[in-house]
Amino acid sequence: MTKPKILAFAGSTRSDSFNKKLIKIAVDGAIDVGVEVTLIDLRDFPMPLYDGDLEQREGLPTNTRKLKDLMLTHQGFLISSPEYNSSISGVLKNTIDWTTRQTEGESPLACYKGKIAGLMSASPGGLGGLRGLVHVRSILENIGVLVIPDQVAIAKAHEAFNSDGTLKNKTQEEQVKNIGASVAKILMKLNS
Repeated sequence: MTKPKILAFAGSTRSDSFNKKLIKIAVDGAIDVGVEVTLIDLRDFPMPLYDGDLEQREGLPTNTRKLKDLMLTHQGFLISSPEYNSSISGVLKNTIDWTTRQTEGESPLACYKGKIAGLMSASPGGLGGLRGLVHVRSILENIGVLVIPDQVAIAKAHEAFNSDGTLKNKTQEEQVKNIGASVAKILMKLNS
């Protein structure tokens, strides 16, 4: 029996992103359960805006292929998504758009179908990115991902974190860790 693997990332490329801080907390929760977690930065996988003509002419961009290869080796996702204008960030949507493209010898939605995901968000606003999570959940579920019901949205994120990246509110910190732990536990059960 191999250890389940979770791919974790924030839907932001900003260096000091609140969501990059938040995803690290969820990763700790998953690691505590005993799964393998790969934490990536979408900044390391830059892709052009999805364009069907570009795809037809040149195929998948190199970074899309690299990310898809990585996604295919993981059974779960932890995603911390910022809210941009009450919705999903452009970089996260573009990443999903490119990585859902089917290539020769690959089943449709191979990177997503049957995967388990946990969602969270941090935003300076009063709702903590909750409106954007509705969109992320909808997109993922429509492409075959089982998204766990629990999610966390951290409001007033600019005031929520300590200098070491932990959350000031320990109840919230545990809730975020529990998102990671829940995805890990489900994968462990499915993998046994």
